Amino acid sequence: MPFSHLPPLLAEALSARGYSAPTPVQAAVLENDADGRDLIVSAQTGSGKTVAFGLAMAPQLLEESGALPFIREPLALVIAPTRELALQVSRELIWLYGKAGARIATCVGGMDASKERRSLSQGAHVVVGTPGRLRDHLERGALDLSQLRVAVLDEADEMLDMGFREDLEEILDATPEGRRTLLFSATMPKPIVALAKRYQKDALRISTVGEDRGHGDIAYQAVTVAPADIENAVVNLLRFHEAESAMLFCATRDNVRRLHASLIERGFAAVALSGEHSQSERNHAMQALRDRRARVCVATDVAARGIDLPTLSLVIHVELPRDAETLQHRSGRTGRAGKKGTAVLLVPYQRRKRVDMMLRGAKIAAEWIQPPTPEDIRRNDRTRLLEALLEPAEYDDEDREVAQKLLAERSPEDIAAALVRAHRARMPAPEELADQQVGGDQERQKEHRQGFEDTVWFRMDIGRRHNADPRWLLPLLCRRGHITRNEIGAIRIAPNETAFEIPRAAARRFAEAVKRTAGGDPDGEGAIQIEAMNGTPRDAAKQNRREGPPPARHKAKPAYKAKPHRPR
Repeated sequence: MPFSHLPPLLAEALSARGYSAPTPVQAAVLENDADGRDLIVSAQTGSGKTVAFGLAMAPQLLEESGALPFIREPLALVIAPTRELALQVSRELIWLYGKAGARIATCVGGMDASKERRSLSQGAHVVVGTPGRLRDHLERGALDLSQLRVAVLDEADEMLDMGFREDLEEILDATPEGRRTLLFSATMPKPIVALAKRYQKDALRISTVGEDRGHGDIAYQAVTVAPADIENAVVNLLRFHEAESAMLFCATRDNVRRLHASLIERGFAAVALSGEHSQSERNHAMQALRDRRARVCVATDVAARGIDLPTLSLVIHVELPRDAETLQHRSGRTGRAGKKGTAVLLVPYQRRKRVDMMLRGAKIAAEWIQPPTPEDIRRNDRTRLLEALLEPAEYDDEDREVAQKLLAERSPEDIAAALVRAHRARMPAPEELADQQVGGDQERQKEHRQGFEDTVWFRMDIGRRHNADPRWLLPLLCRRGHITRNEIGAIRIAPNETAFEIPRAAARRFAEAVKRTAGGDPDGEGAIQIEAMNGTPRDAAKQNRREGPPPARHKAKPAYKAKPHRPR
């Protein structure tokens, strides 16, 4: 469906921006059923919802001539959860309604409030702002909503999560009863339902989640990794992709701080966004990303709301999202406007089933892969370097003069090698991961290693049914037993238990450390029982066969039922 039926001035603006046809959410709000009605809209990030509500409120703003009337009080109000999102909405509405002569005022925290009040006093057709700043202007008498025709709540669920319920209610209570209310919310929790029931009448429900672009512009990958290696996996993924801009999502501000510091220490140009950063710090971080001084942004979900980076092509879920909707919202930061993007989930081994269920529920086909190895990264580096050096370029006389001096002193091969070395020196070194250092169970059983001629076998009460895997069992044993990886021999995983060998010289020390580290919470590492075996796993199996199963009426119940283990 083309935009031909829209007012000419809006159609021209859309054409100038390269729009040829509406996205599903834009088409839905322009249907005859939606004309003039209150709307509850669910649409994923990057679906064009800002333009959608900009088009939806056109009948309430434009006169028959297609221009906006002269008026001092605002006709439309858009409320957004964060400063970045509000500024983004303002930019979109400015080009959309620019030809119609719209005056748009933006009221957000961190800006000069006196300038905002002057802008409001001079008259504005549309006011865009954050709840706190809008409420402040309203209480001071600078914002008059008596003539308002349409109110838009963008990302309403996020605003309620951030504690803006009272602000929203005070603002909406100050608007005329006959106004039109457009509520955009990715989810519909009970508070959103209550808000819609109170401030909307006969609202039309529209949902376009999963339509059109769906996940077509985003390639989803899931990387299984030992919990202790998550940070190293992040480093290798950043180095493997070398994305123009990348966003890393963490669950808490403390984890954002730690990961950001670690990346800076390794040489990455990174910035951080979380609740502990001031508005000035957020502004500097965003500017660094836009002018390419920084290429990596580490952020929490809330802090990343409203961020729109055209160059963002990689999203890494360093900590797993709480649900499928959060996964889609985070990942939607990339793959916009027809560009391709990659979203990578770092999945601790023991949480793979949960992630599988989440992906199936969201109808996302993710590719399960191993983390990039240092050799994978070096191979990509070679390819990228050759492409960069072989690109057509213009050289001035000074460049050629320096080149001639170099050729007089060194051979072309030496100069090229020095160029390659200088290129590599600027890039952070890749990391070796645990599952790249140590192979699987069978591999460790077959290799002959010096010092394992005389060993003691131990058992632990978790097995395949508890998602046991050598790649996270090894770090666990090192922590519990105060030993190194090199002091752990073969690992044999059975359905309900795992057997492993320790050199006899270290067995006593290991057993004492295991006793000291026992205990803790029911799901923690200390709850896993570890004890020495009498002989080898084969001896234990023979003993069990000789004794046979106990009579059914005296069937023994296990003294401890192991729970799925969650390594730290």
